[in-house]
Amino acid sequence: MNAPAGPFGRPLAALATVVALVLVVAGCGTGDPSGSARTERVTSLTVLDYYTDTTEHAHWGELLTSCGKKAGVTIEHRSVPGPSLVPTVVRQATAGTLPDLLMLDNPDLQEIARSGVLTPLRTYGIRTDGFVSGIVSAGTYQGEVYGLAPTVNTLALYYNKDMLAEAGVTVPRTWNELREAARATTRPGRHGLAVDADASFESTFQFLPFLWSNGGDEQRLDTPQAAAALRLWTDLVRDGSMSRSVLTWNQANVHEQFLGGKAAMMVNGPWRMTELEKAKGLRWGVAPLPVPRSGRSLVTPLGGEVWTVPRSDSQARRIKAAQVLDCLNDPTSMQTLANWHHTVPSRKDVAARYAKQVPAMAAFVESVRGARARTRDLGPAWPKTATAIQTAVQAAVSGRQTPEEALRRAQRTATDS
Repeated sequence: MNAPAGPFGRPLAALATVVALVLVVAGCGTGDPSGSARTERVTSLTVLDYYTDTTEHAHWGELLTSCGKKAGVTIEHRSVPGPSLVPTVVRQATAGTLPDLLMLDNPDLQEIARSGVLTPLRTYGIRTDGFVSGIVSAGTYQGEVYGLAPTVNTLALYYNKDMLAEAGVTVPRTWNELREAARATTRPGRHGLAVDADASFESTFQFLPFLWSNGGDEQRLDTPQAAAALRLWTDLVRDGSMSRSVLTWNQANVHEQFLGGKAAMMVNGPWRMTELEKAKGLRWGVAPLPVPRSGRSLVTPLGGEVWTVPRSDSQARRIKAAQVLDCLNDPTSMQTLANWHHTVPSRKDVAARYAKQVPAMAAFVESVRGARARTRDLGPAWPKTATAIQTAVQAAVSGRQTPEEALRRAQRTATDS
């Protein structure tokens, strides 16, 4: 399971400093996987990620150990808290002590790759055939693939079957149906819908499906399409279908509202499924997020982590690390991870099989097919725009500004150099 904060709420402030690291690694070329690599004997590899949850860390440790055995090496596996990962990478790069295999939250890859501390995966013959295109995009910088994710995630709509049935409404497929269902299921002590609209990157992540599916563009936030998406949220709060408290709720809080019967529907990710399966008496379902109107395509943001091979002076170590990375991304590993954590396998054929095996995951598998990497259009500039979006959400949902005013300000903030 992914950490409750989600793989898309990691602080990115330290990323701006990483660019300077290119001076540190200058001269450390990828080299041809030959020569000295044939004579240097590698018996162990270091691995760094942010899977600090006890169960998650153990699962990844088990898989890394298995892949290490296939590559003929032992694995020294270390996990640090999510907010500490990028600063740790910065320090290690400066000191020349980067791990042999490095996991990154996918929005971080662009900035780290730009700094010059990662090696292109094509160097090691790693192919991306059969991967969902958005997943390949998330690991790509300037045309080179630097990272691959074994499994990914995105957002969908969870709904309480009994509450919708009581209100006489069906699972909403469009925004109008969502408004109707949220209004009909709202009762004293219960709201129809819960979302994350707090001042964090989680809020941006949750708003993106509404922005993108309505034709909005993070490169141009002050458009009627963007304003209409934000107005949907503000109207739901204004008519009482969503609690004003969404301004302070993170995704874990949203989950608690749904689990406790205080919300009939919620926007959330598949990492919530494990806890929901344990809930007694709760009849729930999952569907793709509603689109603005029938016939429109759903576009959701891609969440998840990519695995990379940092630069080093040792070709042999890089080759072994790439072998482990390739193993993590093979169909068997993907299926194992999906079964453990309710995540979506990155290969299309594996994901299709998984959706049949676990029907509750079908909505996520379907949504991942059209999911978009947050850095696809803005690259390393994404964090600044993400901050501008979450600020606009806060201003509009709180009523301090209209959606149009909030998004005009967000556009100025995002483009102010």
